[in-house]
Amino acid sequence: METNFLVQCPFCGEQIWMEFYPEDGSQQEMVTDCEVCCNPILYFVTFKGDEARVRVERAQ
Repeated sequence: METNFLVQCPFCGEQIWMEFYPEDGSQQEMVTDCEVCCNPILYFVTFKGDEARVRVERAQ
């Protein structure tokens, strides 16, 4: 299963590689700062079977 995901910063549009692991839970939330613009990004990660989904939005 793929654990590396290419996402786009919802603030500056920069593409960022993030790594998430299914053993950390089937549903995960995490906030990290963008490596380029330093604004906080909220990640929603879902692992279901062999499928993984990542959604990002601006963190408050």
